[in-house]
Amino acid sequence: MSDAAPEFGPAAFAAETGADAAAMARLAAYEAILRQTNAHTNLVSPGSLAELWRRHLLDSAQLVPLIPETTRSLIDIGSGAGLPGLVIAALRPALQVTLIESIEKKCAFLSAAAKAMGLTKVAVRRGRAEAVEGLTADVITARAVAPIGTLLGYLGGLTRKGTLCLFPKGRTAGDELTEARRSWRIEAELIPSRSDPSGSIVAITSFAFKGRRA
Repeated sequence: MSDAAPEFGPAAFAAETGADAAAMARLAAYEAILRQTNAHTNLVSPGSLAELWRRHLLDSAQLVPLIPETTRSLIDIGSGAGLPGLVIAALRPALQVTLIESIEKKCAFLSAAAKAMGLTKVAVRRGRAEAVEGLTADVITARAVAPIGTLLGYLGGLTRKGTLCLFPKGRTAGDELTEARRSWRIEAELIPSRSDPSGSIVAITSFAFKGRRA
């Protein structure tokens, strides 16, 4: 009898998140196209695919309960493989989700994945987040993009009054927030990660640049 921990797969994900059958079907379609594309395009590290449902999907899905029910629009910057943007869209398909990504091959994947998942309210914008104009959202997400202080500099005109920023981070979350506060006035909360015991989600409700520390 093996003492190995049971694999965290779709059934465990559904139990942990409460995802319904329709959402699970969308995520199954995402898994299929991600595995197929990742064989020739580097979207996620090949080794992490063995832990896809916990390391990538649960890590993304844990943001959903933090998104207010009144939210209508979400921007995911540096979307890459669509994490967390496509996972959030799979679980909240009524949201208008915009995925911002600068690499053409990744943009092609994001568009194909959204189509395969049957997500009709997902848009893909190619470019760097700091260069995007004429777009704001109720919620902004970013996963594995940059340190917090750098991320805030990328947001530029993407935020408006009341915009909530959700950044999943690892064990350095507290240190990153402390460092960012040298240059930014930040109202934020650290929320324990459900996918990584050492990680946190940084939930920022307001920020303003105050200049570099002398």
